[in-house]
Amino acid sequence: MAENKGDIRYVGVKETLAYGIANAGQCFGYNIIAGSYLSLFFTKVFGVPPEAVAAMMLFLGLWDTINDPLMGSIIDRTRTRYGKLRPYLLIVPFPLGLATIMLFAGPQLLGNKTEDIAKIIYMFITYFIWELLYTLGDVPFWGMSAAISPSPSDRTRVISSARFVSGLIGGLSTTILVVLMDLSNNGSIPLSLSQVFLLMAVISGTFGMALFSLSGICTKERVVQSVKEPSILDGFKALVKNKPLLLIVIGNVLGAISGIGEFFKAYYYSEVVNMNSLTIIITLPGTILGFVTYLLIPKIKQKFDNRQIIFLNGFARLIMGALVFLAGVKCFTNLWVVVPLLMVQNLLFSFFNTINMVIPTEMIGDTIDYMEWKTGERNEGVSFSVLTFVGKLTGSISGSIGNALLPIIGLSFVQISATETMTVKAYDYTDTLIWGMFTLAPAVLGLLPLIPYIWYDLTGEKLQQVREEMTERRTALSAQVSGGGENE
Repeated sequence: MAENKGDIRYVGVKETLAYGIANAGQCFGYNIIAGSYLSLFFTKVFGVPPEAVAAMMLFLGLWDTINDPLMGSIIDRTRTRYGKLRPYLLIVPFPLGLATIMLFAGPQLLGNKTEDIAKIIYMFITYFIWELLYTLGDVPFWGMSAAISPSPSDRTRVISSARFVSGLIGGLSTTILVVLMDLSNNGSIPLSLSQVFLLMAVISGTFGMALFSLSGICTKERVVQSVKEPSILDGFKALVKNKPLLLIVIGNVLGAISGIGEFFKAYYYSEVVNMNSLTIIITLPGTILGFVTYLLIPKIKQKFDNRQIIFLNGFARLIMGALVFLAGVKCFTNLWVVVPLLMVQNLLFSFFNTINMVIPTEMIGDTIDYMEWKTGERNEGVSFSVLTFVGKLTGSISGSIGNALLPIIGLSFVQISATETMTVKAYDYTDTLIWGMFTLAPAVLGLLPLIPYIWYDLTGEKLQQVREEMTERRTALSAQVSGGGENE
């Protein structure tokens, strides 16, 4: 259960920190795109019908089931003097930054009076390009967490650094966004909502991608790759044969449905209590605790294995989510009740969420070692394409379902001028449904991803055996390989 005390440290503090800062840069833009704010932008700001947004997100979510593993297989075939992952991390940030800006430039380029079909086409093309480029950057980034060192302790540190710094810096994008949204709605700044979103996109595409480029500039691949370049078909076969990874994939796919809570969170703050920046106050204690939790992860891992931590996480979220829903169902617009209630929930959630940000990523690294142990081949590209795919799938499924539910629960938007939108609520219970979707639905649906982990057995003595034998094999393999990640 605990990490090896005899692990050799290969990755220094500067490289670990650079990897974390790079993820913060990537997440700066990702947080306003993958979350419910993108849906809010499309429906309320750009004026795209929610049915069209739902259809697009569902289609691209299904496309990702093929696209992401395909991109991962291509990455696994790459062999250069810099390694197979770093070339993508050096090239992708610039075009990804441009794609981020174009995604939010629709209202400025087309205007709000443009026909719906033109808006839908623009939305579809720009989002498709952004997703493709994001995959080409995110897959090798997380693949690097496994290739950066053969030491499990190093991997835990770099993953923790990536999650910690991204929470510290990357999370600023949504904080700034909600403040600017409220200031715009109140007329306190001379910016419309469309200009606010575009401003954040420009910052994300320049400042954020400049930080993300550090992942290619400042890191090294230290786990030696096989000389043989696997075919694309081999990559897909490896994915199917990797039972522990498949169980993680199934669990994460099932968990994507619970992302509906994150979708309705933005609509709750924006349309029910009409205060977007309230989320800053509510999440502040949890954010602070989350940073502290990163320091506790090594201690927690000494008490529980990764599988046990996953189960504890799911059941804790169910209990807390159900209690919060019941406590606030009659008074969810009373800020004197809701604010402390959601602050306590977020404080407790942050502890488990922080751990959950590290553990599944580390488990995917374990499955890569497991397949190398079984077959002699490493597949960081295909394996970590799963992480990217599931992250996007969560947004796609929750966004698609959420947008489809908006007219059903009676929430719609009417464009009354170039800069003003009117919110329409068809039913007296519309706000109650939003509260339930925000608090109770994700808590209950969060039990679904636990099912596959019942059969997950890459823990304890089995995992220890894999790690020890792979250490011996890599020593022998490194003497046979002349190229790859170590040569620079």
